[in-house]
Amino acid sequence: MEHVHAEAPCASAPLLEGDAEGARMTGGRAAHDHWQTVYRAKQDAELSWFEEVPCRSLELVRGLPRVPTSAIDVGGGQSALAGALLRLGVQRVAVLDLSEAAIERGKARAGSGAERIEWIAADIRELSALGAFELWHDRACLHFLTEDAERRRYAALAAQSVVAGGFALLAGFAPDGPERCSGLPVRRTTAEALAAEFAPAFTLERALLVTHTTPWGKAQAFEYALLKRL
Repeated sequence: MEHVHAEAPCASAPLLEGDAEGARMTGGRAAHDHWQTVYRAKQDAELSWFEEVPCRSLELVRGLPRVPTSAIDVGGGQSALAGALLRLGVQRVAVLDLSEAAIERGKARAGSGAERIEWIAADIRELSALGAFELWHDRACLHFLTEDAERRRYAALAAQSVVAGGFALLAGFAPDGPERCSGLPVRRTTAEALAAEFAPAFTLERALLVTHTTPWGKAQAFEYALLKRL
């Protein structure tokens, strides 16, 4: 297992007409309404998690033994990652988000590539199955699940969905990161702690500590965990 601290801005990467990532959640109908309001009211530059290019995620995906044939981006409604994965050669790409407004922005961002992406508007905590994927990606969605029971269900769904030999790439606030995001509490954690939550189905392959800079210049500590499905 490798642990790397990376602070430098990442270089631009070719995308499929896209430039940002993320969508998040908290509980039930109130969660849906909260994120609908966020995505209807704010532009990309007003969202703390905005990335012009999801380069850390792409860096880790490019480092896999081979390009996955299928991938799902959990909480990635407005994400540029889905289009970038298509460009990398991933044949089947799905995006799941609680907010339809985020998904509509994601579709617009993906341009003509949107037709090649499976868009799923749903609360992941209410799903019992998602199908099989070689890559599960989540940047700053899981950390909004602060209850142990929710996180156990999430980990079980990931284990059910990721095929043997596949990967889960998870990212959220590190222990010295913010305690809240978009007005909601988050659970800060480490790659090692995430690996323990997802064991024994997954094992930690790589950890990456990254300083994300918000559009208004504030530094936020993110921890990435690359887990392999056993």
